[in-house]
Amino acid sequence: MSKRYSELWKGQKWKQLRRNLFRLQRRVYKAVQAGDLRKVRSLQKLILKSRSAQLLAIRQVTQLNQGKKTAGIDGKTALKYRERFELLEELNHYATVWKHSGLREIPIPKKNGKTRILKVPTIADRAWQCLAKFALEPAHEATFHARSYGFRTGRSAHDAQKYVFDNLNSVKKGIEKRVIELDIKKCFDRISHKAIMERLIAPSGLKYGIFRCLKAGVNPEFPEQGTPQGGVVSPLLANIALNGIEAIHPSVRYADDMVIFLKPKDNAEKVLNKIKAFLAERDMEISEEKTKITKTTDGFNFLGWFFRVQYDGRFKSYPSKENLKNFLKKVKSVANSSNYGAEVKAQKLAPIVRGWRKYHRYCCMEDSPNNLWFTNKATERKFRKQKSTNKHESKRLVKKAFPSVSWKENGHKMVRGTKSPYDGDLVYWSQRNSKLYDNATSKALTKQNHSCGYCELKFIDEERVHLHHIDGNHDNWKKDNLMAVHQSCHQYIHGSKSKD
Repeated sequence: MSKRYSELWKGQKWKQLRRNLFRLQRRVYKAVQAGDLRKVRSLQKLILKSRSAQLLAIRQVTQLNQGKKTAGIDGKTALKYRERFELLEELNHYATVWKHSGLREIPIPKKNGKTRILKVPTIADRAWQCLAKFALEPAHEATFHARSYGFRTGRSAHDAQKYVFDNLNSVKKGIEKRVIELDIKKCFDRISHKAIMERLIAPSGLKYGIFRCLKAGVNPEFPEQGTPQGGVVSPLLANIALNGIEAIHPSVRYADDMVIFLKPKDNAEKVLNKIKAFLAERDMEISEEKTKITKTTDGFNFLGWFFRVQYDGRFKSYPSKENLKNFLKKVKSVANSSNYGAEVKAQKLAPIVRGWRKYHRYCCMEDSPNNLWFTNKATERKFRKQKSTNKHESKRLVKKAFPSVSWKENGHKMVRGTKSPYDGDLVYWSQRNSKLYDNATSKALTKQNHSCGYCELKFIDEERVHLHHIDGNHDNWKKDNLMAVHQSCHQYIHGSKSKD
């Protein structure tokens, strides 16, 4: 019986399901642009009832999301194949009248010593939220401001980084400017439910579901405020409430992090008063102690980077001190561990180092400590102390542990205007997404014309690209042995790791 469900799940025509969903989402996007809200709501109902969307939502939360193994209040960390089909039937019957279970609260320490509460829904609720997001996101992508980059499909922190450069470089006389480092006080905890619901483009059934989702995570002290941090749809709801704040003054926003650019004659107090009025309508306020006005020559932190205009007018960006400190702490904890040998340490360090370098690849990385030269040497010495690790072997392992990633200061190409993956420009988005990768993966994507080597669909969504070794030998890096595939496609090539 279990084998039958396993084969039935793996045998789904995922390629066609993705096409079915995208076709509906593109129609939603176009209908909003045309101002036909009646058609929009009708199409959103179709998405909620679509078997393709329901299956993809279940797959997303059970196989692809990073937090897929985090349990809700029901204690479930995974679903067996049979349970996935049971959830499919549940979504099919109750998608328009969904009722949320409670949320599991997980305290997360913050760097200021306080804690924030991560509120985790059950897997079933996460699947419904993902389904709701499929219906809501294309509608609101057609209305979102061009300078909003956080938690949006097709956009990233690097777009925000590039926008800062475009406003503070020597051509724009960045040396004469100031910035407002805006901090919204407890943003996710204080967003007004009314502000979200008034701006939500959705049919009544979906609206009620979102309302119940918001109420499931309320703080008893603030029953009309807050969107639960940990929900699949929460970042989208926050973007819906904050959309438009970017139009008040030249600025860049990534979720609730925002930098506002001030020319010499701009009145900072007037700008802040407009921001305060905008936030007050949504029952939010700025944090007076954390919001500050800074000279560009003094520098400021934003999204893990430190930006500064030098006294000769050149704009520079580096990894922030806090970001570097946290990264080095991770590297040291692995390198100093006595639980495993040098070979395993190198394997564990490689993705940490590669991820950090890729995030900062548009910063200035030539000088120490950002080039990691001293960290590299210190790790090599620690490797050499391991049993049976000679000088030649330790050098080989350190090279493996510290993979190189090419960098080009301010080299990112920013997303064009208000473009969205839902606009149907497959060539633009597949080529753009390919540039997020480098080295062997980038070459494989170019060779495959920016399409998945397994399902042949273009890489236009946020699903990660994996590099598949065709012969199974991960030491064979010849071009003919490498194939770029979707994360989900990679899982099906090797067989799902989920056990029934």
